[in-house]
Amino acid sequence: MLKKIPTQQVQLGMFLQSMEGSWLSHPFWKTKFVIKDQADLEALLTSGVPAVWIDVSKGDDVRPTSNEQVNEEASVTAALIEAAPVAPPAAAPAVPRSAPVAAPSPPPPPAPASQQKVNLGTEMAQASKVINRSKQAVINLFGEARMGRAMDVEQCLPIVEEVADSVSRNPSALISLARLKTKDDYTYMHSVAVCALMVSLAKQLGMDEAQSREAGLAGLLHDVGKMMMPLDVLNKPGQLTDAEFNVIRSHPLRGYQMLKEGGAVPASALDVCLHHHEKMDGTGYPQKLKGEEISVLARMGAVCDVYDAITSTRPYKSAWDPAGSIQRMAQWTGQFDLVIFKAFVKCVGIYPVGSLVKLESGRLAVVVDLNPLSLAAPVVRVFYSTRSKLPVPVQLLDLASPTAGDRVVGRESPLDWGFTHLDDIWRAPL
Repeated sequence: MLKKIPTQQVQLGMFLQSMEGSWLSHPFWKTKFVIKDQADLEALLTSGVPAVWIDVSKGDDVRPTSNEQVNEEASVTAALIEAAPVAPPAAAPAVPRSAPVAAPSPPPPPAPASQQKVNLGTEMAQASKVINRSKQAVINLFGEARMGRAMDVEQCLPIVEEVADSVSRNPSALISLARLKTKDDYTYMHSVAVCALMVSLAKQLGMDEAQSREAGLAGLLHDVGKMMMPLDVLNKPGQLTDAEFNVIRSHPLRGYQMLKEGGAVPASALDVCLHHHEKMDGTGYPQKLKGEEISVLARMGAVCDVYDAITSTRPYKSAWDPAGSIQRMAQWTGQFDLVIFKAFVKCVGIYPVGSLVKLESGRLAVVVDLNPLSLAAPVVRVFYSTRSKLPVPVQLLDLASPTAGDRVVGRESPLDWGFTHLDDIWRAPL
C-alpha cells in the first residue's frame, strides 16, 4: 500500500517508492528501496524534496499519533487507488536483473507553466534548441566513451530533464525534429530521439515523473556500445558481411560492460543497453530472451530504437516515412510486446507528424500535429490535388473539427509522388 508523507517524517526501515518535486533535487538515482543507512536518510532530509511516497507493505509505516492522522492516511490511500492509471504490463526481471518497474504513482500536481501542453508550432522553436544542446552534450559524452574514459552519468541529467520537459509540453515537436537527422550525426541524434520516445512512452504507460526520466536516461545510453565499434563498419554504406554483422551485434554487451565499469549507472539503464535488441519470440540478441524474460523497459527500448532507426537516414539506407514505418512494425509478428507497441502508437500517432496522407476530397496533405483524442483525425496541411495533379493553395485543416469537411482515407508514399519537400511543409509555422 502506497502512502504520501512529508519528507521530514521519513525514518529508517521505510520502503521509498518515489519522490515529489524536481527530479534534479532527488538525492538518489533510484527510488524503490528500503532506507537502511543513516547517511541516506540524512541526504533525503536535507535534499529539499517536499514529500515522498512509501510502500508500507514492503517497509515500516509512520506510527499514527491520532485518529485524525489515521483517517487522513486512509483518504490518501483511497484516492491513490482510484486515481492511479493502469500499470504497465508485468514482466519478470531480465538478465542481468534490473529494478522492477512498479505500479505507477498517483498523478503529480499540476505542471508548472513551462510544462503546460502547447501546440506543436509553439514548442518547435524550444524543441530545436533542446535538440542542439542535447546533441552537443551527447557528442562530448560519447567522445569520452570512445576514448576509453568512464562516462559521467551526472552529465546526462540536464539532457534528460530538458528532453522530458519538452515532451511534457508537446511530444511531437522534439520527436519529429529529432527524426530529421543526417547520416553523419545519426548515432548521436538517435540517442536523443530514443530518449524522447522513451519518456513519451513511459508517460503513456502511466509511469510517474521519476520513472519516465529513468526510462529517458536508459534511452539516452542504450546505444553507447556503438562507440566501441570500428568506424568503417559502423558507417559502412553497403551491406555488412557476416563477420561485420557479428561485430555490430556485440555493441549491446560492449555498452553494458562499459557502463557497468563506470559505475553509478542505474540497473534499468544497464538492462536496456544490454537487451534492447531482444525480441518477444526469442529470436533477438545477445541472450535470446523471450517474452516476460525481457523487462518492461527493455521492451519499450526495442520499440523506440527500431522506430527511430527506420525513420532516419542511415549510411546504408534512406529513411522510411513515419506512417509507413508504423504500418510495417505492426506486421512484424513476434518482435514487439503488443501492449507496449499499441501504447507507442498512441504516442506518435497512426499518422505521425510528417506523414503524407490522402483525404476523402482527393487532396494530399502532410500531418503537422496530432489530436490525442482522435488519432485518425490529425491536424494536416493540404497542398496538392490528386485529381488535377497540381499543387493547391496551402490550407491548415484540423480534421477533428466538425467543420473540417474532410477525413483521412489512407497514407501515401512520398516516393510514389516524387515529393522531397514534405519536411519543409510540416515544419513551416502553423
